[in-house]
Amino acid sequence: MQLQERVLDFMENQASRPVSEEDIANGLTLNNEELIQLFSVLDDMESRGLIVRNRNDLCGLPSQMNLVVGHLSMNSKGFGFIIPDDPREAEKGDVFIPPTLLNCSMNNDKVIARLNDSSLNGRSREGEVIRILEHANKQIVGTFEKSTSFGFVTPDDKKLTQDVFIHKRNFNGAAIGTKVVVQITRWPKKRQNPEGKIIEVLGKIDDPGIDILSVIHQYELPLDFPEEVKKAAKKIPLTVQEKDYKQRTDRRDLKIITVDGEDAKDLDDGVYAKKLDNGNFFLGVYIADVSHYVRENSPLDLEARKRGTSVYLADRVIPMLPTRLCNGICSLNAGEDRLSMAAEMEIDSNGKIVSYKILPTVIHVYRRLTYDIVNKILVDKDKETIDANADLLPLLNPLLEIRNILKKQRNIRGSIDFNIPEIKVKLDSKGLPIALLKRTGSLGESIIEECMLAANETVAKHMFMKKTPFIYRIHEQPDKEKIDSLNDLLSAFNLHINKDTETDSINPKAIQHVLEKVSGKPEEKIISSVALRTMQQARYCEENFGHFGLAAKYYTHFTSPIRRYPDLIVHRLLTEILPTGKISTARTEQLKKLLPEIALSSSIRERVATDAERDTVDMKKIEYMARFVGDEFSGVISGVTAFGIFVELDNGVEGLVHVSSMVNDYYEYIEKKYALIGRRTNTSYKIGDVVNVILMRADIKERMIDFILKDNGVYNQVNYKSVNNNHKTSKTEKAKAGTAKTGTTKSTNSHKKNTRRHSSGTNNFKKGKRKSTHK
Repeated sequence: MQLQERVLDFMENQASRPVSEEDIANGLTLNNEELIQLFSVLDDMESRGLIVRNRNDLCGLPSQMNLVVGHLSMNSKGFGFIIPDDPREAEKGDVFIPPTLLNCSMNNDKVIARLNDSSLNGRSREGEVIRILEHANKQIVGTFEKSTSFGFVTPDDKKLTQDVFIHKRNFNGAAIGTKVVVQITRWPKKRQNPEGKIIEVLGKIDDPGIDILSVIHQYELPLDFPEEVKKAAKKIPLTVQEKDYKQRTDRRDLKIITVDGEDAKDLDDGVYAKKLDNGNFFLGVYIADVSHYVRENSPLDLEARKRGTSVYLADRVIPMLPTRLCNGICSLNAGEDRLSMAAEMEIDSNGKIVSYKILPTVIHVYRRLTYDIVNKILVDKDKETIDANADLLPLLNPLLEIRNILKKQRNIRGSIDFNIPEIKVKLDSKGLPIALLKRTGSLGESIIEECMLAANETVAKHMFMKKTPFIYRIHEQPDKEKIDSLNDLLSAFNLHINKDTETDSINPKAIQHVLEKVSGKPEEKIISSVALRTMQQARYCEENFGHFGLAAKYYTHFTSPIRRYPDLIVHRLLTEILPTGKISTARTEQLKKLLPEIALSSSIRERVATDAERDTVDMKKIEYMARFVGDEFSGVISGVTAFGIFVELDNGVEGLVHVSSMVNDYYEYIEKKYALIGRRTNTSYKIGDVVNVILMRADIKERMIDFILKDNGVYNQVNYKSVNNNHKTSKTEKAKAGTAKTGTTKSTNSHKKNTRRHSSGTNNFKKGKRKSTHK
């Protein structure tokens, strides 16, 4: 056992009070060499918040000192929530931090907070920040303004609520109104803003592409690979070498296909299926063996670990691996030999996997298909497409049958499917948005999804049974307070999510049952969206806690190693264990230390990528809508707060109707009814209602859209047109704005008590932007 683990075990199980370094040394009976190590180990543990020293220099565990260690998630209104690092603390919920008790901490800082009694009914935990362990915002992107002797930068990130003060000597040639990157030189103190120096001028706010570039710098996304990584990539051969075929099962005789979107270039999964003589099905899932080329601790590996994932922005992809690998030797391109790690499964008619093999293979993809082609064959029954792919019908028909039985089996056990469309912004050659497109799940996508889910579960179960260190994809129980809040909404529709009376927990079947009841009804989208935000965020973990959303006991990410680092690790671990069925004791101890760090880092990088992707889409949606200022739209109330209602248009764009613009009455917020109700007129605006609105403002700089109600608001059309709309809009464009199919926008709905966004993570079992939002 490592010295750190021994210290933690001693303090948790033997120490009944805060202890000195001498107490720890005596309690552990350390030898001289261990005694020398102890002081540096304790310093490291303190810096990471694993232990806390009090004023008497005694050490204690945060959980035993009424303290919580975690990362601060700020709200633009000035308050925040601490998301605990310790899973046991995380189960108790986030900790609310009022604006007056932040003690100069900023968004994403790692902090220690003291727990206080909650000042608000219904909030379980509240606290104050007492120590900042690690500052997160070393660089900030924003807009520069100046006077003769000083300047300041207003952050683009609205969760950073303080401007950054800039001395004249640190302007670095920045002009008023330019977008800049500022490096923090002094952290904020009481009644003093942070200070910084401008290290890069990105350009004028209105320059083409500056919006996306600002997001890239805001999230510190890499624009290029280091030279060392480029050199390492150039050494990777472009074709499979003769020596690579050894000790691999040859599957080049199988008609393996890939099925992806039209624009996909990094093809990391292929499938093959057939019906067996005993009535069961054979399903082979063949995943690019990236771990063969990206060796542990090599420059390629360390850079991939740092990035964690590929990032899919509105106008570009920032890959996890260099193009030579992700679009070249690792991509399962048709007509070329490729190395793969395979999960070959026999599935019975009830969707049960009766046997399986996990093995390294060499494959030769027979053909590349797209979702459109598969849909034309299986859904549209398009004769021309069927004739052109007649040789694939013996493969596609079994795949369809497998999809149906796997999906049915998942439904029986309680797996939750949120039918929420995803948005894609179509850009022209200059990066300007010209259309908003809705991406809804098709049969072709569903076939691949079920195959990937089956492979992920099979690999996770296999490694769990081996009792070897591993990385799982986990999704924990929803927060009870959020379920109660969701039930408040559901009560308006005579629905309710019941808890298990014995365990006081939620069965995913209960949520599935509610979603099935509202399927196809007007309230389906609203209830699905709120239910999704009720879910915990899926994450990577070295321990297996199951996957609530999938109702799965075992789950991992195995199917996208080109663009997700945890998948690459899973492949590496499989490669290590397959020859003998076990891993050495020394390697096991090494992995026990390494995997928790990788799991946490990968989860953080995933959230960064998700936020960056969402921000770029939101910006382009607002930019697209700016041409329609003054136009009328029909929408649905998607959120209700004390300060107004959020309205979502048919095209997926969401904006705020501020309560101050409602001129016919004074309105009061009735939380349990999710409604604003007029005192005198009793006029009600509740979640799910259809309303007609006028677009008042589409502010790209502030990243917000404002509506007013057509029949309950005052609007100066001339003034707003002159400010917001610099070009004419044709009738055709106007029609498209209201009817173009899109997904949902940035979640600013405050009808949830905890305004920190709680998506349940992203499945990312495929590449590109097609994501199942809870897997």
